[in-house]
Amino acid sequence: MRIRKCGIEDSEKLALLNKQLIEDEKSDNQMNVAELAERMKGFLQKEYSAYFFEADDSVLGYALVKTDCKPLYLRQFFIARQYRRQRLGTEAFHALMNFLDADTIDIEVLSRNEAGKRFWENLGFNEISRYMRKSPGR
Repeated sequence: MRIRKCGIEDSEKLALLNKQLIEDEKSDNQMNVAELAERMKGFLQKEYSAYFFEADDSVLGYALVKTDCKPLYLRQFFIARQYRRQRLGTEAFHALMNFLDADTIDIEVLSRNEAGKRFWENLGFNEISRYMRKSPGR
């Protein structure tokens, strides 16, 4: 597995993967791929860096990391559906931490994303806070 730092020119491919992540984690985000591509460009032009996980000529997934803070903040992490259940997520995470020369990183996991919570807990993450929201009609 290789890690490749993405550029602005990768925004559309990142947006396509991000759309799948949004679906998989059961997010409320209603943005379409074009909107996600614009948002991704904004991230990459500011304090975020994106990285593709690659093998042969395939993109296995990606990570979006806020790199101007300590600890680093992993905003998005995704392994494409066809590459799951092969321990590639675990391999990609460890490779990313090596690539970033980091031993501590923060993440957020949506409450209803049970698979995501299990994945991160299996990697040794512990809950340190609970982010809550009051929505209209609730």
